[in-house]
Amino acid sequence: MLNLRLILASLTSVLLMLIGLAGNATGDTRFGADSPPLVGFNARIHPEYSYQGMVASSETLASEVGARILEQGGNAVDAAVATGFALAVTYPSAGNLGGGGFMVVHMQQSQQTVAIDYREVAPQASNRDMFLGANGEPDPELSRVSMKAVGVPGTVAGLLYALEKYGTMSREQVMQPAIALAENGIEMSFFLNDALKGRFASRLRENDASRSYFFKPDGSPYKPGETWVQKDLAKTLKRIAANGRDGFYKGPVANAIVAEMERHGGLITHQDLTDYAVYERAPVRAQFMGYDIVTMPPPSSGGVHLIQMLNILEGYALKDLAPNSAAYLHLLTEAMKYAYADRSKHLGDPDFYPVPTEDLISKRYADQIRSRIDVTHATPSSEIAPAESFPRESTQTTHYSVIDQHGNVVSNTYTLNGSFGNGASVTGAGFLLNNEMDDFSAKPGSPNMFGLLGGEANAVEPRKRPLSSMTPTIVFKDGEVVLSTGAPGGARIITAVMQIILNHLVFEMNIADATLQPRIHHQWMPDQLFFEPGISRDTLNVMERMGHTLGNMPFVIGNSSSVAQRNGVMSGLSDTRRPGGSAVSVEMIRSQSSR
Repeated sequence: MLNLRLILASLTSVLLMLIGLAGNATGDTRFGADSPPLVGFNARIHPEYSYQGMVASSETLASEVGARILEQGGNAVDAAVATGFALAVTYPSAGNLGGGGFMVVHMQQSQQTVAIDYREVAPQASNRDMFLGANGEPDPELSRVSMKAVGVPGTVAGLLYALEKYGTMSREQVMQPAIALAENGIEMSFFLNDALKGRFASRLRENDASRSYFFKPDGSPYKPGETWVQKDLAKTLKRIAANGRDGFYKGPVANAIVAEMERHGGLITHQDLTDYAVYERAPVRAQFMGYDIVTMPPPSSGGVHLIQMLNILEGYALKDLAPNSAAYLHLLTEAMKYAYADRSKHLGDPDFYPVPTEDLISKRYADQIRSRIDVTHATPSSEIAPAESFPRESTQTTHYSVIDQHGNVVSNTYTLNGSFGNGASVTGAGFLLNNEMDDFSAKPGSPNMFGLLGGEANAVEPRKRPLSSMTPTIVFKDGEVVLSTGAPGGARIITAVMQIILNHLVFEMNIADATLQPRIHHQWMPDQLFFEPGISRDTLNVMERMGHTLGNMPFVIGNSSSVAQRNGVMSGLSDTRRPGGSAVSVEMIRSQSSR
């Protein structure tokens, strides 16, 4: 009888949520200091739990690599670096050596939180008109699939910087698992097989090196379950393990990169590789409902606009609204429009352009925007423009999150930009190249591959870093980490991260429930509200009557990997919007070892 009552209660909770009347019914309302650490029975989905450390990433083998490093005594940074190199082997559509990214690191004992910028850089030979065709208009082929689309890679330098400054293990220790995976081979997954025989196949086959790496000698893809060996990538990883960044930015690997450029009209030179620098920046910070949000600063636009939207929404009684009700989604949509309008004008590389970060994340500016929002009707995007002044006051990317038993946390997002980058690999070195230069504005007002508009702040310049939407974020309460999250998805990253944070903090959902709720996305232009399956049709009808134009969403909105911590218990989830990921705990690794 008890089980029957529990089942009926759960079904009632889900039904109420679906019709938009559940309020906080789907969440765990027991997050107080004296509450039990685990969620109640009314949660629809449960995460993986741990006391000893956890890694959540988009690929299970890579998560296991990181968790095994934690089990061996490494800290969160050691595990994050090991996971990053492992993803270069097991998740080649986004895990990489030839791309770049952003990492937010928190060291609990010192209470130090830093942002590590290892974003790709425009080669010295770049110029602002390099992606314009003969007609003076942007040519997507140049910025997305040509060798000129490749920015100077930052991933190797960034991971090694983090390890050397904040890790405890040697390069050889954290890189050996990735080397073994590449050298001994991994089992071809259904997910990767589908990509290699699907829409990415022709682009990869056009490049000799990519064809030899990803396909059999007869040109056919490896079947699920077959062993895929990456000998050239293993050699590159060994060089990095032995020689540090010089194993990539100098010597045989650097020679191979430059030779690839020269063969196909690329711009990267030996000097570009030697000069690449990792920057440690101060994160952007804000308070939201008593929580401290710490996230990535420019050249990421993600952190600035995440905080801008949270500031706007903090002025509403969100907890009185039902999650994913029309009233709630309307407020989110309006906040998104204003943030993405400002993104189009004000965001770029802060070393080249004076980004008004403090103005954009100020509470007074949020108050000003909120005063323009009609809570009953949509404001057309044509009536929303980037701010001219501020009130003064006195797609394919992957994310992973790591937490260790000492409370150290890493939130890391890195990318090749498009899935499999520009499709070209480095002959003899075993890795793909990025097409990150498409994240610059080829021409003011022209959209990139994600439909995002940009202006002078993000114009192409030598040694400049292109604007990004990557939003690795850590949330604190009273000095303790409560959440590390982030997502891939191009333009959709910022809105996905915001909705996970709101679900977890406002509606007190566990991290699994918070992650798997259906999401919406609006990026100002085009003036369309995109939504995932699971949003009630009745809710969408109300949104249309409020003046929102609904758009077709061809992709999911983000694919996050998050870890959370409440009352000493860690929890984690790899988003199921893409197959193959896992949150792996130290306890799981020990259980495997004991079998």
